[in-house]
Amino acid sequence: MLIMPDGGHVGLLSGGCLEADLQTHAREVLETRVARALEYDMRGPDDVLFGVSAGCEGAIRVLLEPAASSSLAAHALAMAAATSAQHEPAALVMVHEAADLALGTYAMGAPLPRELIEAAARALAIGTSIAIDGAGECGRVRAFVQYLAPPPHLLLCGAGPDAEPVVAAAGALGWRVTITDHRAAVIGRGHFAGARSVRADAEDLSSVVDLRRCHAAVVMSHVLAADSAYLRALAAEDAPSYVGLLGPRTRRERLLRQLDRGAAAALATRLHNPVGLDLGAVTPESIALSIVSEVHAWLAGAQRAATAPALSA
Repeated sequence: MLIMPDGGHVGLLSGGCLEADLQTHAREVLETRVARALEYDMRGPDDVLFGVSAGCEGAIRVLLEPAASSSLAAHALAMAAATSAQHEPAALVMVHEAADLALGTYAMGAPLPRELIEAAARALAIGTSIAIDGAGECGRVRAFVQYLAPPPHLLLCGAGPDAEPVVAAAGALGWRVTITDHRAAVIGRGHFAGARSVRADAEDLSSVVDLRRCHAAVVMSHVLAADSAYLRALAAEDAPSYVGLLGPRTRRERLLRQLDRGAAAALATRLHNPVGLDLGAVTPESIALSIVSEVHAWLAGAQRAATAPALSA
């Protein structure tokens, strides 16, 4: 949450329960330019003691810090933004309690002590955020290492009119989108604002798109031969791990029969068909919502089992 000197703000930490009280403390931080940590414990009837009386039944610890251009936070966020622009993960170290280290958000590296730099490296290695609470070179330290994944990269294989709302929905989430089609006329007349458009034959997919840098792919060209070629290319590269296929299960089975056993086996645990969560979608916009929702759930770890078995003998 970014709090402005005039009391305005961007983002929320709660549904409005804490923001008024946070703005009061934020003015003090802006005046003193010294970061501070606040705790709100609302797990019982005594939350009225904090002047909030939200009844949220939870607890939260908040680090308030100045974010002027010369601040620790501004430097750390600029470093993370530069890394994210290269489509690479980044890590921020938020020190919210320390004996001999200024509170605030740090980029990975000096002046952080060795144990926090190593914690940031570990978060990058395992791809998840971690909490630190222990003694080290600077005495007792409590910190949160925030893992920042690069924006998800969605590949759409097929540039028909129903791909347009998928691009729009993914773009609204800040995802990167690449859309490819073998038909120059189709991809040329589409409205794919913010997406990278690539005209290429399905057989050449892996040579024009770095599939290993894609998080998910959705095959939706509506051309049986093209969809078969897309699936073959995705199977051969063994990436990305999520492959969605538009259309009914009978069409999926027909497509899988056109693949060799090795390709079908390579897709067995990756293929999602019919692609999308069952939202009762009918319109192109609602179908796009179901597709992006399922990819979002898969990326967040709320995966449903893939539905395309390997071909039997």
